[in-house]
Amino acid sequence: MNILIINHYAGCPNLGMEYRPYYLAKEWYKQGHIVTIIGSSYSHLRNLQPSVERDLQSTNEFGIQFVWIKTESYVGSGKRIINILTFVLKLIFYRRKIVNEYCPDLVIASSTYPLDIYPAYFIAKRSNSKLCFEVHDLWPLSPMVIGGYSRFHPFILIMQAAENFAYKYSDKVISLLGNAEEHMIKHGLSPEKFVHIPNGYDRDEFENMQEDVPYEHLKVISDLKNANSLLVGYAGGHAPSNTLNTLIETARLCIKHEEIKFVFVGDGPAKAELQKKSKDLGNVYFLSSVPKKSIPKLLLLFDILYIGGVKSSLHKYGISPNKLIDYMLAARPVILSADVENEIVERIKCGFTVPAEEYVEVFNAILKIHFMSKDERMQMGERGRKYALSELDYRNLSEKFLKSIY
Repeated sequence: MNILIINHYAGCPNLGMEYRPYYLAKEWYKQGHIVTIIGSSYSHLRNLQPSVERDLQSTNEFGIQFVWIKTESYVGSGKRIINILTFVLKLIFYRRKIVNEYCPDLVIASSTYPLDIYPAYFIAKRSNSKLCFEVHDLWPLSPMVIGGYSRFHPFILIMQAAENFAYKYSDKVISLLGNAEEHMIKHGLSPEKFVHIPNGYDRDEFENMQEDVPYEHLKVISDLKNANSLLVGYAGGHAPSNTLNTLIETARLCIKHEEIKFVFVGDGPAKAELQKKSKDLGNVYFLSSVPKKSIPKLLLLFDILYIGGVKSSLHKYGISPNKLIDYMLAARPVILSADVENEIVERIKCGFTVPAEEYVEVFNAILKIHFMSKDERMQMGERGRKYALSELDYRNLSEKFLKSIY
């Protein structure tokens, strides 16, 4: 089968995010399918941009064919909108050439924003193929909530029309958000079209990510462990969106529990402020970021792992953070601080989910885990690991994806 993925921000290991299209394509390629990913030559999410001189230039990235639409770089929302429109309009212009060149049996529109449904629809209709719309975030609801746009803003009206069109004309809607079905039905989706497929992990990559933890990190953490400390860990970007302020305030509540220590691993724009805020606390430690391949071994050094998000009405529709999968694979109890219902952590009992930015609730969850027996903590963490291994491997998710359509 010929599969065509349209994803404006598509990346791969040597370019950087977004990885999901690549991981799905990699598994489908192993299963004998021919996969082509069409992406924009510029994305703010990537670490490295592909070298592109012309439209529809192709490159081979780890065995997967990428086809690039040449677009200009951008900074700011105005130029980003121009970049989006350039990508979509060029796809419409080249739709016949794309059909003739790649002869797709399945077309997947997967660019976060919904405008790519139009070229995907034209390509699918002309090639008589199945059409799938993949939802990462709910647009235009996300820019309305985050950016404060009015629902009558021209940009929002255009996006809303595209979202409604996608739900009406797609054969299937694959959602990374587990609780989004009701929202989609209100915008015209037939319930039988909805399929929830979260983010996953690449097993081959995970098995190769076993580099040792840097000595400076290992020494600090080992000294704490030798002092019989219970370590609450966070590994990742230090940005406002990760609400690490909540964990600092939790640490303040834990002062009387001298055995509980907090270790922050990573860098980011909020780190200096977090360090300043916690300079009077003797139970908080900051370490620099580690190579990606060291993350699995690093996470094994902690007793509890924390992940947080800001208060947002968007989160009630579901979340699918990659960091959560890393934590689950480490077989450690997870504390998720986010405003989400029917969430995986609570559902499979691999930790506790508490409301976003509620440090008292995070504190209570830490104490619950702290006062468990060692065996109970191990069982809690192992439930997460077993679920991730059996359900969140991209080998399984890729098969589920295609089975939902055919």
